[in-house]
Amino acid sequence: QVQLVESGGGLVQAGGSLRLSCAASGRTFSITATGWFRQAPGKEREFVAAISWRGGRTYYADSVKGRFTISRDNAKNTVYLQKNSLKPEDTADYYCAVETSTYSLSTYSRNYDYWGQGTQVTVSS
Repeated sequence: QVQLVESGGGLVQAGGSLRLSCAASGRTFSITATGWFRQAPGKEREFVAAISWRGGRTYYADSVKGRFTISRDNAKNTVYLQKNSLKPEDTADYYCAVETSTYSLSTYSRNYDYWGQGTQVTVSS
């Protein structure tokens, strides 16, 4: 199994920045990709960004492209989500998740095998 712990959430004003971290432990050698998802109150969980564990391929949702950057530090088994130019509509609980069976950088939450507990991000206007 893989355990994931997110951190870095908080309250920030519109236009500000935050960096989320997702630290993995356990069978990290099985990870093929890490994704970030978010869920706002009353809305469905949506894909934000993903990065392959090897090679560094990335993929972003259109809503965050150019503002968010996903990166990884394999030595630390940690994936980061740098969020700049934050907007009130970025307010949500953010979750990281890992794939262990495909290399597809899926945007579908059902393709991810392990999930963190989430970290809350609130962007005030």
